[in-house]
Amino acid sequence: MTLFDSVYPFYPQQRKAFVFDVSTIIVIVVFLTLACSFLLIIPGIRGRVRLYWTLRVLLSLVVGVVIVAVQFTGDWETGWVKANTSYKSFSCALVKVDIGLHVGLGGVNITLMGNPVSQINETINYNEHFAWRFGADYDHSYSQGLERGLPSPILYVAEKFTKQSPCGVHRQYRISSHYASATLWVAFCTWLISNMLFSMPVLVYGGYMLLVTGAFMIFSLLSFSTVRNSPMCPIQFGIATLRTGYGGSFWLTLATGKDTTLGHTTLSFWVCQSFPPRNGGERAQRVQPTIAPACASPSKLNPNSI
Repeated sequence: MTLFDSVYPFYPQQRKAFVFDVSTIIVIVVFLTLACSFLLIIPGIRGRVRLYWTLRVLLSLVVGVVIVAVQFTGDWETGWVKANTSYKSFSCALVKVDIGLHVGLGGVNITLMGNPVSQINETINYNEHFAWRFGADYDHSYSQGLERGLPSPILYVAEKFTKQSPCGVHRQYRISSHYASATLWVAFCTWLISNMLFSMPVLVYGGYMLLVTGAFMIFSLLSFSTVRNSPMCPIQFGIATLRTGYGGSFWLTLATGKDTTLGHTTLSFWVCQSFPPRNGGERAQRVQPTIAPACASPSKLNPNSI
């Protein structure tokens, strides 16, 4: 088997990386460009405000890039197993491989890597993506894999997520991933609103929207974690079993959501300390000095004072 531009000749297009793809890289590059653009104007900010704006903008960009990037990553749920299994149907040849399952919000990636890579006169290094986003046909992708003659371990794992599979996990994974993705997009909208409010003298309301952003991120995790309520069909390769657990994107979203909520708590405490409430219950506002306009009418003189 030969290679042409790092792709096996019977593949019609470049295969997708199981963690990072083009969409994720584009999102990261866009946010890095915004961060670099802000760093260029930092020297123009004087005094203590420079540190405040630097921390606020950079931390806000981190939250934004996490919300958008995890939409396209494929490691919300991952699992690996080492096994000795058959490589192709109707073949008695056994190969020693590492089989990986990587579940994302948009589909599932299945990797097959030989250990060593070259066995039975072939290079065993596969990575296949099966999409289940709305508008994508998972069963059609699986049928195309059958037509292309993918290795048996990949087809065996992919078959577990089809609609006709006795496991019945396709609908649950698809719906939970869809709602998790939609909730994250709502979190992205509230993140934009919080940045606009922070640019105006309404820090309290900006903190409230930051709290809402963290809450929606936590809600997306709760939506995705509902797939763990139903028992997963065993994925067995001889005596070895492929088991999955929460991946890096899940824990990154959880950490960012908690930090965002903590940021709202810190901001609220700072506002309470800096602007204590008056007797009427309203918080004191900074009074800007006003200058009387020059065109104002002069005050009348008191004749008794002359």
